[in-house]
Amino acid sequence: MRKATAAVVGLLLAGVAATPAHAETVRSKQWHLDAMKADDVWKISRGKGVTVAVIDTGVARIPELEGQVLPGKNFAAPSYQGDERTDYGHHGTSMAAIIAGNGKGPGGTGSAFGLAPDAKILPLRIDRGGDGGPIFKSMIAAIRYAADSEAKILNISIVGDGTSEELTKAVKYALDKGKLIFAGAGNDGDTSNEIYYPAATPGVVGVAAVDAEGAATKESQHNAFVDLSAPGANIVTGCDGGTGLCNSHGTSDATALTSASAALLWSAHPDWTNNQILRVLLNTAGKPDDGARNDYVGYGVVRPRIAVPTPGDPGPADVYPLPDLAAADAKGSPSPSTTDKKPAAGAPQAEAKKDSGSPVLWIGLGLGACVLIGGAVVAVVVRRRSA
Repeated sequence: MRKATAAVVGLLLAGVAATPAHAETVRSKQWHLDAMKADDVWKISRGKGVTVAVIDTGVARIPELEGQVLPGKNFAAPSYQGDERTDYGHHGTSMAAIIAGNGKGPGGTGSAFGLAPDAKILPLRIDRGGDGGPIFKSMIAAIRYAADSEAKILNISIVGDGTSEELTKAVKYALDKGKLIFAGAGNDGDTSNEIYYPAATPGVVGVAAVDAEGAATKESQHNAFVDLSAPGANIVTGCDGGTGLCNSHGTSDATALTSASAALLWSAHPDWTNNQILRVLLNTAGKPDDGARNDYVGYGVVRPRIAVPTPGDPGPADVYPLPDLAAADAKGSPSPSTTDKKPAAGAPQAEAKKDSGSPVLWIGLGLGACVLIGGAVVAVVVRRRSA
């Protein structure tokens, strides 16, 4: 079944060979930017005027993010020392760099770039459980803060078991404020079919990871809550510590690239709503073989190289284009079952996101792994079972 998703290979990688060479630079190792034809997209949009809230472990000060990071807020429990510019997990920094890295890192002007290098980052630092507090407590506070901020996009590359009514309400509040929320699906796809939140929360866009062949990676979670996918293997990016450059993988990276894709499109069409931006990303995604949604890549691989220059009709401004939100509202439940398949107006048919039962302990963060280029493996305080 996973092999069937490789149909997106031509759609994802078409034209890569024609991409200008970046000899002997860090940029030359960023295959995902070539696959997404970033150099061509940047002639139209680089994400200027769009802020992405990175709800994560903090965003450290690294060269690639100089001038890109706005004053943020720390929501982590007191035991997590530092502020929002202290990255206790060596994770949020990489996510921010994948989104908005400016290419001015250790490799010089040809160093690691983010997909939306003119976008701004709002760092919102959260914890992994809040010193024994309720699950998702700091995340919920960060989502509500981001909803009231100038950020248009919320990037959450963190997962947890179970959900709560407060998390669902926070997501709905952010959507009502006109925001888009992307979250990693998780990295247990090769061992379990677990459902993770907030990716499975109605209104959140769950993101899976694909490799350079356009197929879902083995670790990428597959289930009804997967809506879109993006590159999530061998992602070279700026990071904190060591050489300052990392090669990472996971649905965290894919989520950051999806958020960056939305930033590129929103920058080009600042008057569009969150619903219209998401609808165009869905409509222009590289589809699987049969053209239908599946649990491995969702509606397909996000393609800013198509969405930005030829977005097509963005559709109604006030209709959320995925079915899960309407299904949840109809049931009056925070988490509809996968039998609720009636889509919102104009939306493609898909299964709604489902509930995994009672909340359990927090799982961890999002990188499957992060290896320093030219150095050793970073000791990241995370578990593999993450976004």
